[in-house]
Amino acid sequence: MKLLHIDSSIQGEASASRALTRAIVARWKSSRPEMQVTYRDLAAQELPHLSQNALSGADELEAARDTAALEQFLAADVIVIGAPMYNFSIPSQLKAWIDRITVKGKTFRYTEKGPVGLAGDKQVIVAVSRGGVYAPNAPGEFGESYLKFLFGFLGVTDVTFVRAEGLGLSPQHREAGISAALAAIATPSALAA
Repeated sequence: MKLLHIDSSIQGEASASRALTRAIVARWKSSRPEMQVTYRDLAAQELPHLSQNALSGADELEAARDTAALEQFLAADVIVIGAPMYNFSIPSQLKAWIDRITVKGKTFRYTEKGPVGLAGDKQVIVAVSRGGVYAPNAPGEFGESYLKFLFGFLGVTDVTFVRAEGLGLSPQHREAGISAALAAIATPSALAA
C-alpha cells in the first residue's frame, strides 16, 4: 500500500496543516507499518504554475516534473493533503500540483454523457486549517468545496476533511482548533486507517 503525503503551507513549522498531516500519516503508519510513504512539500519544491510550455511539453525539465507528480498521484492508494485556507481558497502551490494531476486520458475522460473520473480507487484525506470558522457550504469558503468537487471529478468519492478552524481569532482559539482536529484524527473510525 502506498501513501502520498502532500504539504502546501508556506508557514513551515508554524503550520497547523503540516502538524495535522504529520499526525494523519503517523496514524496510518502505526496501523500499517508496511505502508510506503512518499512526501512532497509544495512550498519547498514548488511546481511552476501551468504554462504553455507545460501543456506543449516544450520544456523537458518541466515535463519530467509534471510526469513525476502525476505518477506519484496515480501510484498512491491514500493521499494526505495539507490545505490551509489562503484568501478563501487553497494555496497556489497546491493548485499548481492539481493542474499536474488533472490530466485528460489519465485521471479523467470526456464521454458523450459527460466527464468520467479515472482515479476512483483512492482515499483522500485533507487537513484543512483556517483562520476563521465556516459552516458547511458557507459563502466565502472555496477551498474545501473546490477540493471535494475536484476529486469527485477525478472519480475519487472517498474524501475526508479534518478541520482546524478559528486559528486566527486568538491564541486560545488556535490551540483549541488544533487540539480538536488532532482529537478527530485519533478517533478510531475517523480516517479508516
